[in-house]
Amino acid sequence: MTTRRTRAVLVALTATAALALTACGSGDDGAGTAHASHSAAAGASASAGAHNAQDVSFAQSMIPHHQQALEMAGLAVDRASSAQVRDLAARIEKAQDPEIRTMTGWLKAWGEDVPMAGMDHSGHAGMTGMMSDKDMTMLKQAKGTDFDTMFLTMMVQHHQGAVEMAGTEKAKGDYGPATSMADSVVTAQNAEIKEMNKLLGKG
Repeated sequence: MTTRRTRAVLVALTATAALALTACGSGDDGAGTAHASHSAAAGASASAGAHNAQDVSFAQSMIPHHQQALEMAGLAVDRASSAQVRDLAARIEKAQDPEIRTMTGWLKAWGEDVPMAGMDHSGHAGMTGMMSDKDMTMLKQAKGTDFDTMFLTMMVQHHQGAVEMAGTEKAKGDYGPATSMADSVVTAQNAEIKEMNKLLGKG
């Protein structure tokens, strides 16, 4: 009898302990899930709120600006007579192509329109530093030393426009990676402006 009663008590205690552990486990899992969900939501919110209208404008304007610079640089391969001009053009391509991809990624993440790559820049002709279609046609028709002089003169103007745009981003942008890129643009392109002016005999 005693053995039967002891066994019953043990069964009851075991069942109670199991229920307690289950409840405790459920509580912990729920808290963990809730914490993870809150963290994810907070992260998404922080990412979404990390940029402002200026950051969007900077990316949407700088992408076509860079695209035209790449188009100009591409012309130097078989038109430039100066090895220094060809080297500069190659460095411009190496620097600006990755920046276009980076800015495109920002705009897609923000749900904003991404400027399409294309040869017609008439829609951006009023943008600071941009060459008109007429300018681009003249550059395409030039060769040798004429190309070198035209390319350098146009690219100085183009870079000056980019530096101005980047300066605005540095002053008014909120998105850290964008203001950091703007700072790099100012530093790199100001240095290239000095280099190009020197090649033009102005330095």
